[in-house]
Amino acid sequence: MTSNLSLIFIELGAAVLGLAILSRVANRWGFSAIPLYLVSGLAFGNGGIAPLRVSADFVHIGAEIGVLLLLFMLGLDYTGAELKANLKRGVNAGVIDFLLNFPPGLVAGLLLHWKPLAAILLGGVTYISSSGVIAKILSELRRLSNPETPAILCVLVLEDLAMAVYLPIAAVLLVGGGTARIFVSVTIAVTAVFLVLVIAVRYGERLSEFARHDSDEIILLSVLGTVLLVGGIAQRLQVSAAIGAFLVGIAVSGPMREQSHRLLSPLRDFFAAIFFFFFGLQIAPASLVSVLASAAALGAVTAATKIASGYWAARRFGTDSRAGLRAGAALVARGEFSIVIAGMGAGLESQLEPLSAAYVLLLAVLGPILARAIR
Repeated sequence: MTSNLSLIFIELGAAVLGLAILSRVANRWGFSAIPLYLVSGLAFGNGGIAPLRVSADFVHIGAEIGVLLLLFMLGLDYTGAELKANLKRGVNAGVIDFLLNFPPGLVAGLLLHWKPLAAILLGGVTYISSSGVIAKILSELRRLSNPETPAILCVLVLEDLAMAVYLPIAAVLLVGGGTARIFVSVTIAVTAVFLVLVIAVRYGERLSEFARHDSDEIILLSVLGTVLLVGGIAQRLQVSAAIGAFLVGIAVSGPMREQSHRLLSPLRDFFAAIFFFFFGLQIAPASLVSVLASAAALGAVTAATKIASGYWAARRFGTDSRAGLRAGAALVARGEFSIVIAGMGAGLESQLEPLSAAYVLLLAVLGPILARAIR
């Protein structure tokens, strides 16, 4: 037991040091480290050149914490009033985003002669952008205060809200549930999102004042515990844990905002690197070969449609053309949600998971590259 534990420590330590080296390389050459993290995970995952034997559960939990912290820190930069105003302005942008990015996956599934439900799931894969990757891109490129960022956040929040309806419906259809069961699942999910939104927007300042403390230790434990608790409850109710964490960030205000940012930034960066590494670990390289051409074609189409929808959204927020292109490029990356959706239908269509994995990997690499290229 001791020797196994020591080996896990050695492998995990070597992996983290490897990520540090990759981050240094990326920093030295002035590009995002995300593609390097993803490719390194691919190299050391199942079927890679040197598979690691570290605990999958441990790395998976670390990866999920990374997503929650990325979205929480993103939420810290916006107030409840700003969120409310942006959502009112951005509803049309959310509709355009859905109309441009859901149909390509749906049509591709039907052209591949998949079952209709599998095609609907592929539509979800192509529709939803990666909140985790995009939050990291905005942070790395120091674009949180850019004029197009409110439009990007609005699209992400509306996508996550759409998932609060989409995921329960898909889950019920997969197990053969009827209309009544769909209605109950969707009602629970939408009610949960509404309650968290109301608390964040209307009572965030009061809760922050109540929880405020001079001790860094107390603030760290309080905020981190709240993020994990709200994220877990949201996930249990078939709502995105990421949107729960984002709304906790929105709710934090006053002196607590600065303390939270200072204390949690190092944790965010560590667990975010673990997330992207784990993302690559999950993908078996051999499974990608047969679907690579289809994934590349679908990726090319939906990269263009996502740029178009992001451009349209940013222009609705009054930005110039360049800012619109930056918004579109930032939204190209797909990630954690797409993999979750594909996993739901793994038994429905044998090619759904490998095609989605190849598609997500391509766009998770392309997204940061495009975002950095369009200044």
